[in-house]
Amino acid sequence: MILCDTSAAAKFYVQERESSAVQRLLEKEDQACLSELARPELMAVFHRCLREGKWTRADFQAAIQQFSKDDISGFWTWLPLERPILDAAAKIYTTLPERVFLRSSDCLHLVTALYHNFVEIHTYDTRQAKAATALGIKAVTA
Repeated sequence: MILCDTSAAAKFYVQERESSAVQRLLEKEDQACLSELARPELMAVFHRCLREGKWTRADFQAAIQQFSKDDISGFWTWLPLERPILDAAAKIYTTLPERVFLRSSDCLHLVTALYHNFVEIHTYDTRQAKAATALGIKAVTA
């Protein structure tokens, strides 16, 4: 069982340099977990590919259909954004060292990892990876 953030999960659908490694990793795992936050973030990634001209409208629709198929089939295990996660994410900032740059969405991914006892998170977000270390979570790239 692994936990991915949106940057890793997106590489399952968007062809980039690391996509093959991510696809191999996810296909061999018995369970691939995502925070519920990843659902709208993935749609934003897909839309960015369309908006920036990387994808045609047909490519965009195909990605959404594949994601929906994967979602319905249970490929992704969704970890809910429960109140304790939201509260802990807000509280993290009260003790976070001032040198650590942590965006709120990244904080939610990391606190979800902590809440569900994950010791690592698969990410390609370099800022989130640095912040993960500050929270005692190992950041892994496929």
